[in-house]
Amino acid sequence: MNHTADLQKIPKRVLNSLLISVSAGVVPRIGAPYIAIGRTDEIGALLSDLEQVNEGCGTMRFIVGRYGSGKSFLMQLIRGYALERNFITADADLSPERRLYGASGSGVATYRELIKNMASKTSPDGGALPKMIARWIDVLKTELMVEGLNPESERFTARLNALVAEKLREVEFMVGGFDFSRVIAEYYRAFAEENDEKRSACLRWLRGEFATKTEARNALGFSVSVIIDDENWYDFIKLWAILVRFIGYRGLIVFIDECVNLYKINHRVSRENNYEKILSMFNDTLQGRAPGLGLLLGGTPQFMDDPRRGLFSYEALRSRLCDSRFASEEYRNLIGPVIRLKRLTDDELFALISRITKLYAANYGKEPRISEAEMVRFLELSLARAGADSMITPREMLRDYMTVLNILMQNETVTFEEIVASAFGASRGEAQPQDQPDPTKKAVFEAADIEF
Repeated sequence: MNHTADLQKIPKRVLNSLLISVSAGVVPRIGAPYIAIGRTDEIGALLSDLEQVNEGCGTMRFIVGRYGSGKSFLMQLIRGYALERNFITADADLSPERRLYGASGSGVATYRELIKNMASKTSPDGGALPKMIARWIDVLKTELMVEGLNPESERFTARLNALVAEKLREVEFMVGGFDFSRVIAEYYRAFAEENDEKRSACLRWLRGEFATKTEARNALGFSVSVIIDDENWYDFIKLWAILVRFIGYRGLIVFIDECVNLYKINHRVSRENNYEKILSMFNDTLQGRAPGLGLLLGGTPQFMDDPRRGLFSYEALRSRLCDSRFASEEYRNLIGPVIRLKRLTDDELFALISRITKLYAANYGKEPRISEAEMVRFLELSLARAGADSMITPREMLRDYMTVLNILMQNETVTFEEIVASAFGASRGEAQPQDQPDPTKKAVFEAADIEF
């Protein structure tokens, strides 16, 4: 997009939703590129993964950072880029009820969440599954019409049936592929015959909503040898990755956030079973057994590094994911499987609040009563708190800053200095942090006008 995008052209619903999310400390699901400051190297590395998936490879990355450091934001940003580039995306947050492996439906619950949130460029908010299959059928019909076949003829229908079967035959050799291809074929027939009941039953099977094979058989009208469950759900994610490429998309990108919930599992065997599933995913993607599939997992440093309960407690993963002896703070390696997020620089933090100020003005139709010098003052006071120099996060800072902007807008007699004095107990004469942002730096304001 244009480097100096006109803020007035941002849709009002996007702008309002973005600012509400930032105020609440929640990662915005839409509009993330408008506040994407910094992380240029990380974004470049993840975009290179998209190109690898487009070439038919599999990729897997771990985004590691403290709470509020921007890992979830980065994942949502890449999700938006993937949709724009004609990938299918699916995302889910892990929780005590959703895991990668578990009994009583906690594994397949993650699969259901992923399928529910399956999105495309035309359905960015999820629920893309029916439209995706319908698009595929339309593409096949177009191919046949280009060949000169009449859509009303019996030959056209027979040729279309054969073409669907031919495409699906390529997945039959994979685990679960036979039943998967058969249900997709039945869905196609139900779609063509406008049989909503059969189409709904096929979608339920594809979403993993049947508890038993008997229940599935009664609804579908034919027998299936498997249903999607806690044990095999990841095998079907690999099948979806193949199918979306048949349909004409560039690949499937799966985002799994809040992996720290696996670290929190108290039962050691259950926790290690989940880590075993991660190992299986890692091996599949990097050994070429998951073509067209990209996986991004987000978690805290505890989830990754803890030698007793984190991924590094599982030796097979530790040996694959730990830093090389040649890695150091001085040199970054963004080609490896783990991307560790560092704190944004002071200039990047200033660029971030400068960008938020502009978005705030565009949303409410008037300039906030805060000067550039006061924005610098706010950042100085935020960084001057004990430990903030290394520990401050964008989430924490933006929540505070949005509060200041809201108070200034709703209380016309109060000044910026009165607000920060009551919050920080500070005056202008206090000591300043060592690395102060300089608002006169051209680079700062260039950073605020990010590329979209």
